[in-house]
Amino acid sequence: MAAEKKAYPLRISAAVLDAMQRWSNDELRSLNAQIEYVLREALRKHGRLKPGSADPVSDDDAR
Repeated sequence: MAAEKKAYPLRISAAVLDAMQRWSNDELRSLNAQIEYVLREALRKHGRLKPGSADPVSDDDAR
């Protein structure tokens, strides 16, 4: 069963958004999936997310 997804409006600088878009293109992910992936990895690295507690990023919103 897939994890519940919640919508969240995000204000982000144009430069950061452009960089994330380029990164997501390189990784063949949607921008949304890339942002979620980066956030999840940062949370795991800092012990804020239990290993295996969230499903891997699926590219539900592919371009």
